[in-house]
Amino acid sequence: MAPTVEGRLDLDGNMIKAMKICIIGAGGFIGSHLCEKLMEETPHTILAVDVYNDKIKHLLDPPRPDGRIQFHRLNIKNDSRLEGLVKLSDLIINLAAICTPADYNTRPLDTIYSNFIDALPVVKFCSENGKRLIHFSTCEVYGKTIGSFLPKDHPLRQDPDFYVLKEDTSPCIFGSIEKQRWSYACAKQLIERLIYAEGAENSLDFTIVRPFNWIGPRMDFIPGIDGPSEGVPRVLACFSNNLLRREPLKLVDGGVSQRTFVYIKDAIEAVLLMIENPSRANGHIFNVGNPNNEVSVRQLAEIMTQVYSKVSGEPPLEVPTIDISSKLFYGEGYDDSDRRIPDMNIINKQLGWNPKTSLWDLLDSTLTYQHRTYAEAIKTALAKPMTS
Repeated sequence: MAPTVEGRLDLDGNMIKAMKICIIGAGGFIGSHLCEKLMEETPHTILAVDVYNDKIKHLLDPPRPDGRIQFHRLNIKNDSRLEGLVKLSDLIINLAAICTPADYNTRPLDTIYSNFIDALPVVKFCSENGKRLIHFSTCEVYGKTIGSFLPKDHPLRQDPDFYVLKEDTSPCIFGSIEKQRWSYACAKQLIERLIYAEGAENSLDFTIVRPFNWIGPRMDFIPGIDGPSEGVPRVLACFSNNLLRREPLKLVDGGVSQRTFVYIKDAIEAVLLMIENPSRANGHIFNVGNPNNEVSVRQLAEIMTQVYSKVSGEPPLEVPTIDISSKLFYGEGYDDSDRRIPDMNIINKQLGWNPKTSLWDLLDSTLTYQHRTYAEAIKTALAKPMTS
């Protein structure tokens, strides 16, 4: 029997038992913050599974005397060790995914395989061995809003029923098959349906998480510094890269799409509540986002420019942004959704969670980290052609 955690109670007043948690994708952005949280605030043990561990090296070296985090370097594709790790664990959290929009068009097969085929053994092993699963999906499963199909000046576009995304009632509306951008969303939706079916037919205990743009330190990569020079990360890292290099921020199709952003530390609080309150989280799909932090991509660029100027002490560029077509930026087959605003009723009712951090504050924290981590490396990289 697992020991109880002295002084730690779940939301129903029950003592929390220490768990062994297998985190697949522990070395990524979300995984690194989740590992930190679990190490700092809980007695749970982590089996950290990933190909890379750069973002959790500070948790692994020097080794902890209590041995509460163990790194297992493996790719979940066809690795026989995976089932053994699942069997050792009380809970499996699957974060592994290709989740960069630039890849959806250029690597649609890899995207589908990564997000559906490669996730199948994890679901199968959990179901066959009676293990609880927290699976990370995406807000992209919603696709386009109902309101986006109305004329631009139609009054119903302002009706929340036509754009707020609800876990239990909103339809999933994607573009045509030739729009490869939806390869990611379709793969994620199908694995959600499979997990839900495993719960219905084989009593799998599951929770599905739909993140809405989680933002914070260690997100993605900076091209040419800790990622490929030709790589195209997600919007925050793209804009950060432009700011660090003192280049205009590129606004795809004018930056008119609207998004909400939530601070990674707020979001990880929600995940910890799911981990430690299975009776409230099992069988549920949770939106995890911050509807109060909605901006257009153009507005995001403007705010990031202001925040970075404050953080770096450098004046903004005279021309801070430039427009670029999605075809030129992402290639053929790109499509987009107009808005993504999460309904928060289910997570608030089940777990009592609400996000706290404003957009300005989360950008201030993130860009402070980006500047401190990358500014000198980029200056060095930019200087090399001049000295050669």
